Amino acid sequence: MGATPEPATSQRAAARNDAGLTRRLAEALQGEVRFDAFTRGRYATDASIYQIVPAGVVFPRNGADIAATLKIAAEHGVPVILRGGGTSQNGQPIGRGLVVDCSRHFNGVLAYDAEGGTVTVEPGMVLERLNTRVKADGWFFPVEPSTATRCTIGGMAGNNSCGARSLRFGKMSDNVLGMEALFHDGEPFGFGLTGNEASGATGSPRAEDLARRMRALAESERAEILRMYPQVQRRVGGYNLDALIEARPNLAHLLVGSEGTLAATTSVTLKLSRLPTHRVMGVCHFPSFRAAMETTRAIVDLNPVAVELVDNNVLVLGADIPLFRTTLADITRGKPNCLLLAEFAGDDRDALMRDLKRLDACMGDHGFPDAVVEVPEPARQKSVWEVREACLNIMMSMKGDAKPVSFIEDCAVPLEHLADYTDAVTEVFTKHGTRGTWYAHASVGCLHVRPILNMKEGADVATMRAIAEETSELVRRYKGSYSGEHGDGISRSEYVEPLFGARLTRAFETVKDAFDPQNHLNPGKIVRPLKMDDRSLMRFQPGYAVSQPLQTALDWSEWGGFGGAVEMCNNNGTCRKLAGGAMCPSYRATRDEQHLTRGRANSLRLAISGQLGPEAFTSPEMKRTLDLCVSCKACRRECPTGVDMAKMKIEFLHHYHGKHGLPLKERLVAEMPRYAGIAAKLAPLLNLRDRYAPLARLSERVAGLSARRSLPRWRRAWAETGEAAHPQDVTGDFRDLILFGDTFNRAFERENLEAAERVLAAAGYRLHRVFPAKGRRPLCCGRTYLASGQTDRARAEARRTLETLLPFIRAGARVVGLEPSCLLTFRDEFAALLPGEDAGLLARSSFLFEELLAADLAAGRIELPLADQGGRVAHLHGHCHQKSFGVMGSVETVLRRVPGLEVRLIESSCCGMAGAFGYGADTIDVSFAMAELSLFPTLRKAGPDDLVVADGTSCRHQIHDGLGIHAEHVARVLDRALVPRH
Repeated sequence: MGATPEPATSQRAAARNDAGLTRRLAEALQGEVRFDAFTRGRYATDASIYQIVPAGVVFPRNGADIAATLKIAAEHGVPVILRGGGTSQNGQPIGRGLVVDCSRHFNGVLAYDAEGGTVTVEPGMVLERLNTRVKADGWFFPVEPSTATRCTIGGMAGNNSCGARSLRFGKMSDNVLGMEALFHDGEPFGFGLTGNEASGATGSPRAEDLARRMRALAESERAEILRMYPQVQRRVGGYNLDALIEARPNLAHLLVGSEGTLAATTSVTLKLSRLPTHRVMGVCHFPSFRAAMETTRAIVDLNPVAVELVDNNVLVLGADIPLFRTTLADITRGKPNCLLLAEFAGDDRDALMRDLKRLDACMGDHGFPDAVVEVPEPARQKSVWEVREACLNIMMSMKGDAKPVSFIEDCAVPLEHLADYTDAVTEVFTKHGTRGTWYAHASVGCLHVRPILNMKEGADVATMRAIAEETSELVRRYKGSYSGEHGDGISRSEYVEPLFGARLTRAFETVKDAFDPQNHLNPGKIVRPLKMDDRSLMRFQPGYAVSQPLQTALDWSEWGGFGGAVEMCNNNGTCRKLAGGAMCPSYRATRDEQHLTRGRANSLRLAISGQLGPEAFTSPEMKRTLDLCVSCKACRRECPTGVDMAKMKIEFLHHYHGKHGLPLKERLVAEMPRYAGIAAKLAPLLNLRDRYAPLARLSERVAGLSARRSLPRWRRAWAETGEAAHPQDVTGDFRDLILFGDTFNRAFERENLEAAERVLAAAGYRLHRVFPAKGRRPLCCGRTYLASGQTDRARAEARRTLETLLPFIRAGARVVGLEPSCLLTFRDEFAALLPGEDAGLLARSSFLFEELLAADLAAGRIELPLADQGGRVAHLHGHCHQKSFGVMGSVETVLRRVPGLEVRLIESSCCGMAGAFGYGADTIDVSFAMAELSLFPTLRKAGPDDLVVADGTSCRHQIHDGLGIHAEHVARVLDRALVPRH
């Protein structure tokens, strides 16, 4: 978009060159090479405002693959851009050349000295995985950015990352011991510490010559370096020539912070630090932003490990995000304007608790008595840090086109100027008709600030330029650093010369030319920069729009339309985390950006805006992009910007199947609620499929149902007994219930519904039998229709269900159900199918079985007589939708009510079954791979007499098929534990 078309002859020549490049790379590499439009589109962005479509993407398996890529690319005149997690906020890992994704395969540990505390890793190693690996030996790598769950060591070295605890541990350049790398043409070399006889360079005479030249250059510029380099810890702009004028320089520190413009890293050797035995936190409350800034220096004087800001924007927006609401309520008292999180760490817990008292006294001395909430418990601290680490994404959850924009993100100034600097920047924002969001590292004078702008508007892009220039002047006035943590990239490389001066900028160009004379490595960054306000380089280029406004099947008004919902993805990559939470299971199993919430959102955005061609949205390529989305809804809860890929997939499938038709497997699953009654009568015949292998193979050929997967066994269905109830039968107190029997429990496991009836009766509830006004077919949530995009059929089911239940709900009855995916549809998709107050009333009146019991037990409304289980262990696996809606705590609460039952929660993502997903011949391998991430390994360690509890029908099926273990719904556990009535 926005580019001038090339002459036809130039296009043909480029096509021939691309074909030759593709062929040569495919022949030379062990890893994959992709040049398709969808893959290139997914790698055109990072977490910045920029978008540059690469020529292709390489997935190296080893250093030899990277060397071959560099050599071949150089011969074809194509630049190379190395990439880690793609979480940079300034456009570092994007460009028009070959993007080399090191995160997928090139991510191992090469050497580890558990005694000496050093480790050598490949650049694609994720920080959190490294820390998990070394934690058992009492070590950790202390440079911990907020993106620790997905950022890579190579990317951290490239940007000279810092993190919250840099006050104590410094930044990346303070913790890197050595690096192995490749020159632009693939020749290997190493840089490290210089010694008595050692030059600090290994691998080739060329490297040794470069080492001498770089040290000589730095020495010749010593006076200018001492005069112009900011004297603040948070300085990562330009090249680290200052590291080479030390008495015994480490040459690797010249590569740290070079953003892949000098060499391609193949390994990094790191210095580890000892894990402190204890940590404590004090949450300091302030009535104003300036008060917090003025007090920061006094708090730093108490010698904390970190002092982090959480501003008012985060407090307000975070309170509306279910994932963070409870934590914020726990650590805030009253309505503070902002918070400072002060962490102390060490081996003497009593001393740390005294530090908290000193902190409280310090706050009192500055006019803020009783303004510290102590958080000494590790679990609570973890929750607080999760909020702090999500600050960026919380602020990006603002709906609409105007968003906080990163370009003066991490300027750093001396602490004595922090309050005046933040006031001055706020005045700049006011002058330009906007406001800013602030958070992060108050301890080192590096506050992440983002003015709120609309990057779709040319006027706001011009405002961005004006704010950048005025802020750079303020930073220079206060003797600070314009790049304090996130590097230069596209956003800030233009400001290297204004901040460092012309002479040092020419020296930086000399460094670049010495390493990369042909400008093949990540061009346009640090030296000879791209223009930061060049709209042709941006995600929202001039003329950007949803090219053909969709007639959407679901209501997207909350986001300003389907396009607005897709654009909520800011590419920060929270979905790339490999442990903790549930998002994103398909990525965890495949490590492929295509099968990631971010990758899918980028593909959808490019498609609906016409950047992948006029038919891209309903293309087979888009279908493949969404095929492995299991609709777990984890992103709905765990993505702080609110990207709901499960709902987007429903919308997509509506349009895709509308164009291409509905396959037999999808029809069989979707129509199950309609034919379940007949199928139950034919159970002996239908169940033969799993007894005779030829029938299983036939079902795979005809319907795509894997022969390796058993099917649910049809049985005599559960049916409500007794007379039909009427709304006037409802008394209006809490005991009136309607038990919603979903299709799966009705048809396959009626004992769950029968158990639930007995438990509810024992608790004193009154069950009302409700039947549809027309016909006797049971009520249905429409979930199976939604899973195939048949929104009209799902809407019809929703309307039928609403019409039947609403009179009872208005009379005071509540609806209770067993299957999470069905019951929670009332709270989620019903509002998108039938927006209005009726759907909202049903949502507020519907509860999962365990939710209802937990709430009423806690309120003292009911009692449940349960017998002692004698110390039996119950392993609890949560259904994805239970996790998404934050109701797993209810299952735990109810199970812990059973005397003598030890409950162990399984930390797992999706089980991999995900409704019909696990039945597919084309998806069964991924299905089992998801289960093997944590669920199956945990259950293999279970004792033979242990219980396994899983409320999801599909979860129980997966556990049975994969391990031969019989898992139960919580209703059956409680039913068996009921004390018999005499």
